[in-house]
Amino acid sequence: MATWDPDETQQRVLAHERGRLLVLGAAGTGKTTLLVDLMARRHRSGRSPALALCLTRQAASDVRDRVTRASGRTSLQPQAMTLHAFCLSVLGRFSDLDAAPRLLTAPEQEFRIRELLAGGGPGLWPESLADAVGTRSFARQVRAALARARQLGLDPADLEGFGALAGDVGWARLGAFMDEYLDILDAEGALDYAELVHRVRILVGRPEIAAAIARDAGALYVDDYSELDPAQLALVAALAEGAEHVVAFADPDAAIYRFRGAHPRAVTEFGRLFGGEVLPLRFNHRCPVDLAEPAARVAARLGAPAVGPDLVEAYRGAVPVSGPGQAEARTFPDEDAQNRFIAGELRAEHLDRGTAWADMAVLVRSGRGQIPGIARALTDAGIPVEVAGDEIGLADSLAVRPLLLALEVAARDGGCDADEAVRLLTSGWGGLDAVSIRVLGRVLRAAASASGRATSGRTSGDLIAQVLSGGDLPDTSDPGASEVLAQVGQRRDALAQARAAIDAGRRPDEVLWLLWGATPWAEHLRSTALSGSDAAPRANRDLDAVIALFDLARESSAPTGAAGVRAFLAEVAAQQIPADFERESAVRGRGVRVLTAHRAKGRQWPVVVVAGVQEGIWPDVRRRGSLFDPQRLTNSGLADGVATRDLVAGERRLFLLALTRASRRLLVTAVSGVEGEANQPSRFVDELGLTVRHVLAPPPRLHTLRALVASLRATAMDAEVSPELRQAATVRLARLASEVDGHGRPLAPDADPERWWGVRTVTGVTAPRRPERLVLTPSQLQAVLACPRQYFLSREVKADPPRSSSALLGSVIHALAEHALSEGLTADNALDYLDRVWDDIPFPAPWFSQSERAAAEAAVMRFMGWQAAHDHADVLGVEVPFEADVEVDGATVTLMGSVDRLERDSSGKLRIIDFKSARALPTQAEAAASEQLGVYQLAADAGAFDALAPSTGSAGAQLVFLRHGEDDAPKVLSQDALGARPHLSDDPEELAYPTWVHHRIAQARQVLVSGRFDATPGGACRWCSFASSCPATSGQVIT
Repeated sequence: MATWDPDETQQRVLAHERGRLLVLGAAGTGKTTLLVDLMARRHRSGRSPALALCLTRQAASDVRDRVTRASGRTSLQPQAMTLHAFCLSVLGRFSDLDAAPRLLTAPEQEFRIRELLAGGGPGLWPESLADAVGTRSFARQVRAALARARQLGLDPADLEGFGALAGDVGWARLGAFMDEYLDILDAEGALDYAELVHRVRILVGRPEIAAAIARDAGALYVDDYSELDPAQLALVAALAEGAEHVVAFADPDAAIYRFRGAHPRAVTEFGRLFGGEVLPLRFNHRCPVDLAEPAARVAARLGAPAVGPDLVEAYRGAVPVSGPGQAEARTFPDEDAQNRFIAGELRAEHLDRGTAWADMAVLVRSGRGQIPGIARALTDAGIPVEVAGDEIGLADSLAVRPLLLALEVAARDGGCDADEAVRLLTSGWGGLDAVSIRVLGRVLRAAASASGRATSGRTSGDLIAQVLSGGDLPDTSDPGASEVLAQVGQRRDALAQARAAIDAGRRPDEVLWLLWGATPWAEHLRSTALSGSDAAPRANRDLDAVIALFDLARESSAPTGAAGVRAFLAEVAAQQIPADFERESAVRGRGVRVLTAHRAKGRQWPVVVVAGVQEGIWPDVRRRGSLFDPQRLTNSGLADGVATRDLVAGERRLFLLALTRASRRLLVTAVSGVEGEANQPSRFVDELGLTVRHVLAPPPRLHTLRALVASLRATAMDAEVSPELRQAATVRLARLASEVDGHGRPLAPDADPERWWGVRTVTGVTAPRRPERLVLTPSQLQAVLACPRQYFLSREVKADPPRSSSALLGSVIHALAEHALSEGLTADNALDYLDRVWDDIPFPAPWFSQSERAAAEAAVMRFMGWQAAHDHADVLGVEVPFEADVEVDGATVTLMGSVDRLERDSSGKLRIIDFKSARALPTQAEAAASEQLGVYQLAADAGAFDALAPSTGSAGAQLVFLRHGEDDAPKVLSQDALGARPHLSDDPEELAYPTWVHHRIAQARQVLVSGRFDATPGGACRWCSFASSCPATSGQVIT
């Protein structure tokens, strides 16, 4: 402060030592600096100290620190606090209460309201609201309406009267609920924020209390005066009566808390409430002219405060006096491109211009919707990021969800249900995967059956839930199953310990620590975060989220025991209020701040990015109260509420506030896509008056180690550049590849050529030597002929993904067919078997499981109907294996496989039945040319089933499609016997072989013997797992 040189208008404020003064100042005109200097001067002069009322705790803390430094007295304790903190001190000092009341946070208040609503039931409310009463949204709207009522100084009887006058039963009943709510909080010794201000305003109306406050503070300084609600405004006016000097600082164009009840005409009311004069600050010390001009264009579209045109012109026309600046606007085709561009610009600022990370910020409109994506992009680019704990809803974090669910289950009577049990065990906390869950389900079902316990109608999930809720685990000799059971037992015991701690009255944070420390998950995240691997950024984000959860739990004022856990869970779930400054102090100022525009009020950074300025997001004109809109409530009754134009004006003020946080460089970004309103830039972008450039793709930058390695690799492999440059790139890659960290891990593993694709010598054209005996299964034959490349990758490389739920369902239906013959299943028994195995099929989503279950039951009923219609058949067996040798092109090919069902007709010939559960239905012509049925028939003609029943050959084959057909009859497609139709065409190549099947086998043998597996486009491409790298469709050459 010793080097501060006030401008002429600031000097006029400092010279004002008595009376009342309203200082109007736009962002950067020095309002807070003036407040600090006024307080410091009073302290240095020995006059009675001043009381400063600030908007937030952080702002009050900053003012106290600055006043202490400016006064030169380290022992000084300046009276700078939020208005609510002041009210608490007054209530504790002057009220008749035996103990200071407990102040409810907004989430705690909402939780308490929900409890009261649940206890009272819907009977208090009109029938039209009965379905809404139990919802969180209803409680949130009730909380907002009650707060508004107290801000206006209204009592429960006022609400009842307003509702009756307007013919709105809901508002009238809200008055009755308010009466009950206040009585219960009184009995509990608790207050919400609005009630706190209301009661202190009544106390200050007593002369002896007002005189005592005036003796302690001879001056009253109010920061962010235009954000006061009516009750706060009345309280400040009462305090001002006993103060010799009152100065209020206001920026009406940046009044962004109207949705919380801020008085829309606070500046206009100053003269009526306080008297005195109004003084505008005429010089902007923050924003250079290049930043001030776009902000001025946005401000010009706001309505002017009613303080006279000359004052408005001076206030909005503050002259920039700082150095050069830069303002830019960019649009992008998608959000990912936008976030990568922002990351590149911030790294360039830091590395090229030397801007500290803490001197940069990214501001957004929606914390939950926009911050996570931006924070991930910055973190992936190696940028340190700081996000206040309550900017992102912790309940949305994947790492926090299982801890919250475990905490909820531990606090609940009755344990968990099947879905919760599976979610817990397949989370990071549970440590199991889908295969382990299936193993667990089979072991539990087998143990239940062995002990004689009924399992009919109970799924594997039900049995798992019973164990997690405290049930016993069975013994098993299977080592793999034993390991799974041990993990489950550890989690079961952890939940039991947490439940006991809750019953013993422990705090929520203590119970969370029990759950967190009970599994190896914490150490796994720690080691992964330190590994430097590709998974490290994700592990770091998970740990950050968990730490934020523990910070919230530690600072929560929730009670102990089960009630405290429920209150804490409600507090986490209700983290939807922007700029709740409860945990701002946790931010350490070491990284780029990513925050909402609301939270940015009162702050500044040299470099600011205002990101995601989308239509539909900014402005956000959604109305928060569809049932109880607090904006309808006035001192005289229920009005129409706020107009849409006023909502847009409020959003414009918020946008203006975001713009004016920058002191050197401003970047405004938006997405300009084709996906509707939310994918178009906001109207506010046009109001800036800047040239908006569209960026299709962020330019490549060498500001990260990965980007540098990628550039060096590209140069080293580029045949178009000079040998010297390639050599230089190679040398640098070798140096990077040799660098390791303190744990011996490579700093740049991607610099090592051993990790690169496509750099090894191309293999020769000589095929690997095949075994002399060539074995073919029917499905192999089909795969080789459909696409040799797909066959090779799937069958020989075994690169197929895990079997899908559809494939597993097919296996189940085939197993049913086998049981139907061997065990004589009825339709009911078949459905019971389906029920027992159903939960072991890993469907991708519950809705898909339900859909497939209906289809599976229909397939089973069709199969049972088909079997009943064929009960006269002479069935030789089901799932009958075979092996047969056939001669093709002078070589022996062994055919191997098994047929689903083998029948013998009256002439002694064999009929092959193949059951299909596929969704796709081929044509009759395609069935007639089915290689699978053809191989079955050829094997029968070759005597493959003679050991089972000597025959005179094949009588034909059938495909039975259980997903298609009538309710009790599947669709059946037939293939003629090879003896009756040996060839399918007049193709000379086919006619050269005994049958068309021999011809197909010869074609497949030629591919396999040659060792050349070319890609063949066709119908199989639609379901191919390797289509993304296929040269036949993409034009790529994969080496």
